[in-house]
Amino acid sequence: MADGRMLAAACSLLLAGCNLTPKFQQPQVEVPGAFRQAALALPPEERGSWKRAEPAEAQPRGDWWKTFRDPVLDQLIADASAASPALAAAASRVTQARALLGISRADRSPELSAGVGFFNSRFSPSSQGLPQDTNMPSRTVWRAQGALSYEFDLFGRVSSNIAAARKDLAGQEASFRSVTLALHADIARTYFQVREADRDVVLLMEGQRLRRAALRLLLIRREAGAISELDVTRAQGELAATTAELEAARGVRDRLETALAVLVGRPPAALAVAPQAPAYRIPVIPPGLPSSLLERRPDVVAAQAALEAANARIGVAKAAFFPQVRLTAIGGFEADELGDVLKWNSRTWILGPFFGPLVSVPILDGGRNRANLKRVRAQYEEAVANYRQQVLVAFGDVEDSLAGLRALDGQARALFEAVDAVRRATRIAQARYDAGAVGYLDVIDAQRTQLDAERQANRVLGAQAQGTVALIRALGGGWGDGDTGGPAAER
Repeated sequence: MADGRMLAAACSLLLAGCNLTPKFQQPQVEVPGAFRQAALALPPEERGSWKRAEPAEAQPRGDWWKTFRDPVLDQLIADASAASPALAAAASRVTQARALLGISRADRSPELSAGVGFFNSRFSPSSQGLPQDTNMPSRTVWRAQGALSYEFDLFGRVSSNIAAARKDLAGQEASFRSVTLALHADIARTYFQVREADRDVVLLMEGQRLRRAALRLLLIRREAGAISELDVTRAQGELAATTAELEAARGVRDRLETALAVLVGRPPAALAVAPQAPAYRIPVIPPGLPSSLLERRPDVVAAQAALEAANARIGVAKAAFFPQVRLTAIGGFEADELGDVLKWNSRTWILGPFFGPLVSVPILDGGRNRANLKRVRAQYEEAVANYRQQVLVAFGDVEDSLAGLRALDGQARALFEAVDAVRRATRIAQARYDAGAVGYLDVIDAQRTQLDAERQANRVLGAQAQGTVALIRALGGGWGDGDTGGPAAER
């Protein structure tokens, strides 16, 4: 009868079990439903028609760098994906989180262990009612036993802990993708800087060649008495200045190549990027870029996972206030002689807690559980604030990138017109100098202006490529299906 009452009480406890984790509520973040800079490219009637961003890690990103159509860049990113220490470290953190999830899940399963051993004991004569001088023999007992232990998850401590570990894993996976995106973006931007430096070196070499040729002609004319020493001296100074700029540009190029090697994960001496003029194509950003693209941004997803993990840990902290029930069973063999251990008559078993109680109820803990609950709730509030901040930062990054690209587009158009104009001015100045209408200083000024305009246009083209990469990184990937989508037109 007593056993029946105990069983009924145990069943009542099991049926009363519940999960104490609060129901997760998505924080409300005050953000615009559209990118302001992207909306400026649309007609007024089509603006402001996008939904608010929500984390959506499963949306495709694609190999966004392939839309630049540069095989050297493709190979560099492939090499980095295989050899980068930064990616290896991030992958190890994912493996650690996956292992911690496995540890948490193990608490849901029974624990089974086995062991073989012995103990030697001697009773006190007084405990047996014998005189103190009685010689009591010692006893050796041999054991071969197995132990089974299981915790009933009545109040969701185990399940909440598993949920938190699962979200930690999701956060680490998102962080891995964030590291991957950042690494690929850094490689692309550095590569475009290398190509910009290549073009700068070509422009300066051409300027050096023209100035050297002009100096030779001026020396001939000076020997013929057609010009003064002043024109020769000015030409020599301009040639020296151009040569100095050329050496500086080569130094910049070497440093960028070293930085690229480090990003790829190779020693600088083992990576050589052959100099060439920029051959990539900058993809055109489609107008009306939807803000929903931010839903794939890895750092937003990681912040969301951290928020849900913090919410689950509130349930773990609450469960500490309630009883913990653990059932233990031990069975095996026990005998005084080693040869008798495995005999059927030597079997033994215990059902119930061998060490510790069956039901553990916290009564006095000095406020430890209450303080811990306060701590995890504060961690949740911190995660909420971090999530909101991350979403706002994501929108800010995209707006900055779009604004920068719009400004660069206008600057590039103006610079192309300027380059055409200064090239015509240089030809006119040279012709007028040859006719004796102006001094050589006018020619030098025209050549210097032309070189400066061409170098500035080169820098703007490089900035457009780098700014496009920055936008892709801010969006968490490309802006289409499969790869970057949208037109991959040339600029």
